Amino acid sequence: MSDACTVRALTDADLRMVLDWRNHPAVRSCMLTQHEISLEEHRNWFVRVKEDKTRQQLIVLDGAHTLGFVQFKQVCQGGIADWGFYVRPDAPKGSGKKLGQAALAYAFNALGLHKVCGQAIETNVASVAFHRKLSFAEEGRLREQQCIANQYYTLICFGLLAKDWQESQLKQDQPNASN
Repeated sequence: MSDACTVRALTDADLRMVLDWRNHPAVRSCMLTQHEISLEEHRNWFVRVKEDKTRQQLIVLDGAHTLGFVQFKQVCQGGIADWGFYVRPDAPKGSGKKLGQAALAYAFNALGLHKVCGQAIETNVASVAFHRKLSFAEEGRLREQQCIANQYYTLICFGLLAKDWQESQLKQDQPNASN
């Protein structure tokens, strides 16, 4: 796989593939809503979101290989958006980092966002570490905010400013920078 990833809009042709990823047990277990989604429910979701100008539904590719799905949802004016994502369940090791970097570059460069916000269930250690590795700052905790299978979970809130993203990219570009 290449170092440069591309980002493109989700299309009708992608729906079955993305639904299969979303319903995979490894992906579904990390989501705030963990039920298995039907094709009809998925299609209805897509009809709603593709007309919403405040949302971006995206596929990230590494060459011809799909890495995963990313969405940005504007939560307020001024270029601040929530993001959500998942990597294709059988993607090679390192795909998450590539997906995150490509998606954030798209958010800050193509969409011109000022800030990207994310949340992770406290027990999702991989997602918490992923946000931190991408230079997100922990901005708070919503105690027992999400009920999943009759158990309440704390959500960890993250934020990444465009200026902090740019600074982290400059550090990565320097010789002997640690990634």
